[in-house]
Amino acid sequence: MFPANNIWNTPVDWLPADAHSADYIDSIGTNTSLHADFGTVWEGAPIGIPFTVVLGTQPLVTIAFDRYSWSAGESDPGPYPIPPGAPIEGGPASDGDRHVLVVDSGHCKLYELWDAWPQPNGSWSAGSGAMFDLNSNALRTDGWTSADAAGLPILAELVRYDEVMAGEIAHAIRFTAQRTQQAYVWPARHFASSILDTDVPPMGQRFRLKASKDISGYPAPIRVIFTAFKRYGIILADNGSNWYISGEHNPLWDDDMLGDAFRTLKGSDFEAVDVSSLMIDPNSGAVRVFNDDVFVPIVTR
Repeated sequence: MFPANNIWNTPVDWLPADAHSADYIDSIGTNTSLHADFGTVWEGAPIGIPFTVVLGTQPLVTIAFDRYSWSAGESDPGPYPIPPGAPIEGGPASDGDRHVLVVDSGHCKLYELWDAWPQPNGSWSAGSGAMFDLNSNALRTDGWTSADAAGLPILAELVRYDEVMAGEIAHAIRFTAQRTQQAYVWPARHFASSILDTDVPPMGQRFRLKASKDISGYPAPIRVIFTAFKRYGIILADNGSNWYISGEHNPLWDDDMLGDAFRTLKGSDFEAVDVSSLMIDPNSGAVRVFNDDVFVPIVTR
């Protein structure tokens, strides 16, 4: 998803650590274990964030963004190609975030809703929504949220079952923290906090699993995920439980494998990354130059 030179698809294992790394890790939890916030079913409800792929002929439906005045003006008005019965995060009765994610494969566009509720006439109401052109590096309007607090695309950041089974995740992965700063860093576009403490991480902060962490003894699917943690890192995208890693809902996940493995990683196994040297334009997700895993700074004369 998105061009090859997009910040989502860019390795960060060679970049310098952020100057605030130790403080950020301490804020989220040095001794707190990671948690796979995805899988099959928990207490009768699906866990993880589902998504739907539709054809370019999918009928468009109206979305009413009037539930929250603060986010309605920052939402893309639509209409959206949401099919009848589109899966909702947590299930139809969920009282959680209720994300709905839809990829229009015919037009290569991503549509995402937060707090989404289907209506009897086929339309939807939602707290916020965003459209993303998957062929573009354009970011959302500066200061705008999306279906996620940081104003970022959710689906591009999920641990997906098909990628794990194929043997590689080649993009950054979404995670949450309880306390976030009233600030955001590229490529994020929005904050969701009143905390001014600069020792607390801002939205959009990238982290990575330390290169020294030995992952050779884990099952193959887990090694795929943890390798992505090292190479592409994880990105702070929303307020939530500390070190909760986001992935798709899929009945094929092995919940026990995920739970047992993720619990062995703690905050102390990670470090914050400074990605600022990759930025060309604060309104673009494009990195400076990407060619065969080699990044070459642009020289301005």
